[in-house]
Formats: sequence, structure tokens, C-alpha cells
Amino acid sequence: MQRDVRSPDKAPALRLMAHIETALVAVSAAALAAIMLIVVADVAGRYFLDAPFSWSYNVIGLWLMTAVFFLALPDTLTHHGHIAVDVFQHALPRPLMHLGLALGYAASVWVVALICKGGWTRFVKAWVNDEHIQALVPISTWVPYALLVIGTAALMLRCVVRAMGHLASLVTGRDLADLPPPPETGSVREDMI
Repeated sequence: MQRDVRSPDKAPALRLMAHIETALVAVSAAALAAIMLIVVADVAGRYFLDAPFSWSYNVIGLWLMTAVFFLALPDTLTHHGHIAVDVFQHALPRPLMHLGLALGYAASVWVVALICKGGWTRFVKAWVNDEHIQALVPISTWVPYALLVIGTAALMLRCVVRAMGHLASLVTGRDLADLPPPPETGSVREDMI
């Protein structure tokens, strides 16, 4: 039985987590839109007014790309949007699938926790020392570290929930956690060519 991860019957903490992930992906989308607008304005300023933005490369590369990437991670995981090698997964017995997923998500918690911890350490250092990049327009370096910590903390929480859900599914014999959808194996449609 597949359950919708955003169904209204889930626990309030899970609903809150889904709302946080939705807010984070909205900020990620806004950052992507800002990148596009800044690039268009910068190119227009460069070629039509001979006045490019001196800060665009640094703001896009340091702040906005970090927001686009790290803030979208938890929502992408929620919707099974990450790359996965799942060719044989659906041929496995359900208990083995849940065991593999529980172990995989548990391992992911530790890896993401290390990334989050490293980001937190760098955030604190950049904040305390008021670090800026050396550029015409000095840009604070604590912002991308804060974005990294926020995104990876939410991703880590989602991995914990997934690991616990698959472990509970393994123990109870019921699908209490969402399983990834089967891979699309159909032929290429002519309208896609």
C-alpha cells in the first residue's frame, strides 16, 4: 500500500516537516528565479549600457546557487527525485526492500550529519569573524554556510523519518513508509522525440 507523503492523515510533526520542506523549496525556486533575473539584467547592462554588475558573479555563485541546491534537497527526497539505482529493487521481496532502504537511509543520516556539522562549524567561524570575500563588493560568507546547515538539517530529518518508517515496515510487515515508484521501462514515445 503506497501512501501519499503529503496526506492529511499523518502525524502533526510530519505535516510540519512537509510544510518546512515546501517553504524551503519555494525559497530555492525564488533563488533560481533571482539568478535568471540577475543574469538577464547583467547581460543587458553589459551589452546595452556598458555597465555590468560588479557583484553578480559572487552573489550568484556564493549565495543563490547554494540556496538553489541545498534548500531543494529535502523536498526532492520526499518526492523520490534523487538519482537511484532501482532496476532490481521491485523484484525483491518487500521485507528485503524495507531492510535495504532502512539501512541506506540510516547510513545517509550519518553522512548528511557530517556535512551539516562541518557547515555549522564554518558558519560559526564566518559569523564570529565577520568573514567577507575579497571583492569590489564584500559579501558575507556566513550566508551560504547557513543555507547549507538549514538544507542538510532538513534532509537529515527526512532521512531519519524514512529510516524509521522502513524499519517499522520491516518489523510490522505493513508498508508504513513510502516505497520509491518503479522505474519507467517503457519505450520512448514518438511525441517525445
